[in-house]
Amino acid sequence: MTSLDKPTEETSADDARAVTEAALFEAFGGVRGMVETVVPGLLFVTIFTINKDLHLSAIAALAVSLVLVAVRLVMKDTVKHAFSGVFGVAFGVVFAMMTGNAKDFYLPGMLYTLGLGLAYIVTTLCGVPLIGLILGPVFKENLSWRTRNPGRKKAYAKASYAWGTILLAKCAILFPLYWWADTTQLGWVLVALKIPPFLLAVYLTWVFLAKAPAPIDVFAEMEAEEKAAEERERQAAARSAEQ
Repeated sequence: MTSLDKPTEETSADDARAVTEAALFEAFGGVRGMVETVVPGLLFVTIFTINKDLHLSAIAALAVSLVLVAVRLVMKDTVKHAFSGVFGVAFGVVFAMMTGNAKDFYLPGMLYTLGLGLAYIVTTLCGVPLIGLILGPVFKENLSWRTRNPGRKKAYAKASYAWGTILLAKCAILFPLYWWADTTQLGWVLVALKIPPFLLAVYLTWVFLAKAPAPIDVFAEMEAEEKAAEERERQAAARSAEQ
């Protein structure tokens, strides 16, 4: 392992925690991202609980999702989290309208949660933890953690297992309710389970990464290598001119 391969040891524990918190906030959207995730489903189940009108509930949920995107566009903010919410709501609306069953509004999101939970587990078993693929670019380390930073890879594996376990546990609650409960019961349980499991997963990720070696900034390395190459070329040109 060369000096470039070693994670910087000068970064203090407080700095490491701050960097990790900022990266998690960016990757998962923070408080605003959570609000954008919860509001459409909350509006759907609230309206449906009051008047049992599938069409009105679905249209209201989709409309508020579009409003959230519009607000981000006006504020020139990143729209990836809001757009993901729109697509999720749109799929739910399509499913519910096609079947006429209001519970199907929640089915695409539940299937996505199941697939994502399995993806966290499977990718970790394959040696490429999904959380590392998500956060690597945010930490400017890309995939360097796979071969050059084993301690960090181990932390990503722990975090991915945590995400997978939490999401699959959530599915174990929701899918039986999809078959046995009515729409309002399923909806309120789903809304209640939106944020707490997510916060638990993010917290565990923070714990694992805060204790892990610092990320290797591959972009800084490339920049340093480019500058070194330019300096060598400059020196070579100077020697040629002297001759």
